[in-house]
Amino acid sequence: MRRLYVATTPSADPAAVAAIRVELAGVFRLPVAALAVPEVDYAYDAGRKQYASTAVLESLSRALPDDAAKLLAVTARDLFIPVLTFVFGQAQLNGRVGVVSLARLRQEFYSLPPESGVFLHRAVKEALHETGHLFGLVHCNDSACAMSLSTGVRQIDRKEAAFCKPCAGRIHKPAEQLT
Repeated sequence: MRRLYVATTPSADPAAVAAIRVELAGVFRLPVAALAVPEVDYAYDAGRKQYASTAVLESLSRALPDDAAKLLAVTARDLFIPVLTFVFGQAQLNGRVGVVSLARLRQEFYSLPPESGVFLHRAVKEALHETGHLFGLVHCNDSACAMSLSTGVRQIDRKEAAFCKPCAGRIHKPAEQLT
C-alpha cells in the first residue's frame, strides 16, 4: 500500500510533527509514515540568510521511499523562493514532494509570547495546504479554506484547519486514485 510520508528534519518541533501526522492521516485517508531526513542546511543562501525551498524539493525527490505516494517534510528553517521574501512552504502541484517551514509560524518570530496552541494550529493548516497541492489542489478563493493563499501569518490565522466543500470533494476519492 502507498503511504503519505511526513519527513522530519532535526530542527522540526516534535509536537507539531505529531499533530501534522494525525491530521493528514484523517484528511487524506492514506497511511501516514514517519521518515527522518537530514536538515536542509545544504539549501542555505548566505546572502538571504534563508533556505531555498526549491533545492529542498529537489533533494526530497531523491529521498522518496519506494512505497511513498507523497512526502511532506517539516523543518524549522526559514524558506524562500527567489521571487518572494519568504514562503511558509512549497509543494509540487500534483507532484510527490513538499516542505513546510515552522519558522514563521511561532509567535516568538513576531516578538510575541509563545502560544503552543496557536503554533500547532498554524502548523497543521500549512501542512494541509502544502499536501493539498501535492494532491492537485490549487489556491482557493474561500479565505476560510486551508487552500487559500497565505502571504502572512494573519491569513493563516483566518483559515480553518479544513478544506472547503469543493476542495474537500476533490480530495475524498478512493486512495487508489490518489496515488
